[in-house]
Amino acid sequence: MTHLIAVYRQQLKTAIAEQLQYRAALVIWLIEVALGPAVSISVWSTVARNEGGEVNGYNPSGFAAYFIATMLVNYATQTWVFWEFSRRVREGEFSPLLLRPVHPIHADIAQHLAYKMLMLPVIGLVTLLLWLAFHAGFTPSPASLATFLPALLLAFALRFTLEWTLALLAFWLTQVNVINQLYVVVVLFLSGQLLPLSFLPAPLQTVTAWLPFQWMVAFPAQLLSTGLSAQAVLTGFLAQLLWLLLGLGLLTLTWRRGLKRYTAVGG
Repeated sequence: MTHLIAVYRQQLKTAIAEQLQYRAALVIWLIEVALGPAVSISVWSTVARNEGGEVNGYNPSGFAAYFIATMLVNYATQTWVFWEFSRRVREGEFSPLLLRPVHPIHADIAQHLAYKMLMLPVIGLVTLLLWLAFHAGFTPSPASLATFLPALLLAFALRFTLEWTLALLAFWLTQVNVINQLYVVVVLFLSGQLLPLSFLPAPLQTVTAWLPFQWMVAFPAQLLSTGLSAQAVLTGFLAQLLWLLLGLGLLTLTWRRGLKRYTAVGG
């Protein structure tokens, strides 16, 4: 464990230095993170006002709180490794990573943590501006706030595990962009980023409850914005833990089989 902590410390230093070299890209990513919630709040707030001030239990301030919360959770949990992995495999960049004494996943975790650390003050400012501009009404209970951080950490672990597993498809396929784009659309719709999941038809809500996506975004976002009942919180944690265990098992299996197919050289 001491060795792994030292590895992470060095990886974070390296990753932060790399991220600072791409400040323009950081700004673009930030605009992408903030623009979606701003548009969603504007659209749904207009719908609520046209419907007499409320839609399905959400008023304009409620919509603002929900979409700001989903922005924060998405910022904390999103990954981009599945966009880069196929290039690593095709161009042989993955070969040197296999020679290191630690699993390559640790370097990716460190890189993502470095990005989130660097952008934390800026995303905090964006959150404040959206809050003031749209008069967001956060109404979580103390119990929901107390469970938000562990739910967020589990959401990040679950999302990173599943998306790193998705990235491993590059061992079998030379072009995975179509699969990646399809996955992004599914996550956008079924994780609650596009609209609250309670707006979906009842059969589709049942489907989302059995899939991992809402536990990566909607569940912690609701804890932060409005709060959930004790039963819903317990169900959410159990779902996160179950999917995380399944994801780790799938990642391990896919990794072992993928390495047997990896034949790229150079880098």
